[in-house]
Formats: sequence, structure tokens, C-alpha cells
Amino acid sequence: MATATTATPTSATPDPGELADIGVTGLAVMGRNLARNIARHGHAVAVHNRSASRVDDLMAEHGDEGDFRPSHSLEDFVASLAKPRRVIVMVKAGAATDAVIDELTPLLEEGDIVVDAGNAHFEDTRRREAALREAGLHFVGTGVSGGEEGALEGPSIMPGGSKESYEALGPILESIAVDVDGTPCCTYVGPDGAGHFVKMVHNGIEYADMQLIAEAYDLLRSGLGMEPAEIGDVFERWNTGDLESFLVEITARVLRHTDASTGRPFVDVVVDQAEQKGTGRWTVQSALDLGIPVTGIAEAVFARALSGAAGQRKAVLDKGLAGPSGTRLEGGDAEGFVDAVREALYASKVVAYAQGFDQITAASAEYGWDVDRGAMATIWRGGCIIRARFLDRIKQAYDKDEHLASLLLDDYFAAAVADAQDSWRRVVSSAVALG
Repeated sequence: MATATTATPTSATPDPGELADIGVTGLAVMGRNLARNIARHGHAVAVHNRSASRVDDLMAEHGDEGDFRPSHSLEDFVASLAKPRRVIVMVKAGAATDAVIDELTPLLEEGDIVVDAGNAHFEDTRRREAALREAGLHFVGTGVSGGEEGALEGPSIMPGGSKESYEALGPILESIAVDVDGTPCCTYVGPDGAGHFVKMVHNGIEYADMQLIAEAYDLLRSGLGMEPAEIGDVFERWNTGDLESFLVEITARVLRHTDASTGRPFVDVVVDQAEQKGTGRWTVQSALDLGIPVTGIAEAVFARALSGAAGQRKAVLDKGLAGPSGTRLEGGDAEGFVDAVREALYASKVVAYAQGFDQITAASAEYGWDVDRGAMATIWRGGCIIRARFLDRIKQAYDKDEHLASLLLDDYFAAAVADAQDSWRRVVSSAVALG
């Protein structure tokens, strides 16, 4: 076990028995947490960062959590790895990733493996995989979902690349992924950019899921005049049924949270602008290229863009643009509306996931990836942001028919959407009437 004191890296050739199983270069929060997760699971992990202070800080704060092998130079870092060398790159997507790969490649040997675990565009991953394959190296574009906490405690992991590379990487990745019902939320996705593509679509579905939840909240708040804490109680009840999911769970908690400085509901204090890192936009752009309608995801991306245009929104409001005068449902119109919103939310969620899986299906055929859609539903059951109870239903649907043309053709999902149609139409028409 490493101690909390920083080891001084040297350029001496390490003893083969002291070589690390895997390395992580790039020790910002995600890379740091991923390295800690690997070490906690009994693997010797080499750590490196362009700024040596981050290596020293990791060792000082967490060096007693496992077997870390710190290095202050890329050369020492590579020399500290057992063959085939397995290097996880955790730096900003784009030019920074290319720069690290360019520095690494001359130091590696045939059969070594470079893993990009950032949110890279899948086309960049395909380009990098082809270039490194020419050099005799394996390049593995890997989606990692779950944020900073997931990286430390157990994420959902979506690795692409060659099957040969997964044979060397799989045992380590599966050991650090979150486990659901005895199954690690990590599996081989497919060649070249398949892993990053599936992670991209995951994020697109996440955008849609979050937007649908926001609209359900707004319908109850604006349509029925319910207070945030009361709506939080509604979401908590919903989280015990078909809508059980991480996003519904945390929505209930957020809606009941009070801002300490003002005493107001937190949701009324937080800035009404949402940023985006690009994966949702990429999902929509890719869907257009593939000819797949992902309308729910696209509208969610546009909603985020609208939220970011705060100045434009204020200017419109200052002009006095207003909706209808009647802004609340009353009497019979209000009766049963909460249940109607629940059914509409579930049906809309089903459609968003169905569209996302349609996009994975189309890309798998276009690029020859042979993605197992049921396996994707399995590894999304834990660790990731869109984890939800009904992913088990999706897995069952693809287990019954691996060639299923659409989730909406599965008996369960077809019935769920059909049963919700009356409530769905009622909610949409009420929303239109209320402005």
C-alpha cells in the first residue's frame, strides 16, 4: 500500500514485479476519482499529470487508498506500466486529447492500449482508432457515465475498440463499474467509435428525460398552483412505480430543498439557464445524418439553447408578450390532472428512449458495429444518469426479439403508450390552452 507521503519518481527501469496494471494520465476531478476507484479495487495504478502538483496532491490526500505509482514525466509513467501497457487518458476532449496521444505514441510499443475515457465525439474516436491501429496500437474510446461520484464509487462504462483490447482491459473496467444484481455495468460495445457513440446517445436521452421532468414540474406548478415541496412529494410517490429512476429521485429532493440564505424554495432561486457540453447537440446532428427522428431529444437540446439565451428571453418579456389570461386549471379540469401528467411523462419517456435506441440501431448498421442493444440497457441500469427501473423492460424486449425494429413494437411498451394516450392528449391540450 502506498503511504500518504509522495514517492519521488525516478527514471530507473522498474522491477517487473513492481509494474502497474494500468495508468491514468490527467488528474482533474474525473481522472483523479477514476484512479482512486481503480486503486481501491486492488489494482496497481500508475498516475501522471502534466502539472506535477496534481500527482503530489493525489498521493498526499489519497495515497493510502491503494497501490499508486506516481510519475512526474510521461516517460517514467509509461516505463512503470506492465505490458501490454494500458493507459487511460482523462483530459479535455478535442485538441488536448490529440496532444496527449501524440506525446504517448512514440513511447508505446505494438499491442499497447490507449483509452480515451472523456466525452469525445465518436468521429474523432474513429479517426484516432484508425491512426493508432496503423501504428500497431489499440485505441479504445470509452464512455464513462455517472459524473464525479460515479467515477469514484462505480460508473457505467461503455468501451469500444478492438475485442482484443477488451480482453486486456475488461477485467479491470468491470471490477470498477457499479454492480447491479450481480452484473457489472460494463461490457464491450463494438469497434472503433461505438463506445463513445453509445455514450453520446445516452447523454441525448438524458437531455430529453430532464426536459420532460422539467415540463411535468411546470405543468403542476403553473397549471395547478402547487408549491415546489408539494410537487416534490408527488415525484417521490412517482418514484415508487414505473417512473422509478435516478432523475425522478433527485428531482423530488431538489424540489423540497430550501435556499438557506433566502428561505425560498431553491428551485425559485437557482439561475434558469442550463449549459451544455455538446453531447446532446452531437446526438441530434448525428440523427440528422442517419435519417433518424429523435424529436424528443432535439426539442430538449433546443430548450437548453433557449434557456441560455437569457437576454433574449428578458427582452421578449419586457415587450409585454403574454399568454392567455386564464393560467390555472380549475374544478373538473384540475381533477385527476396529477395522474394524467404522470402517465404523459411515462409515455414521453418511453418515446425518448425508443428514439435513442433507434439511433443506436441505425449507427450500428451504418458503421458495422453490431451493438447489442439489450446489453446497453443492462449497463445503463446503474452508475449512469439515466438509470431507471424500466431499463429492465428494455432488456427483456430485446431478449425476446434481438431484431426488434422499435421498442414501441414490444408488447409492454406498445400497451404502455396506448394506455397513456388519453392522459397524454389531455396534458398536451391543457398546456396549449394555458399558454
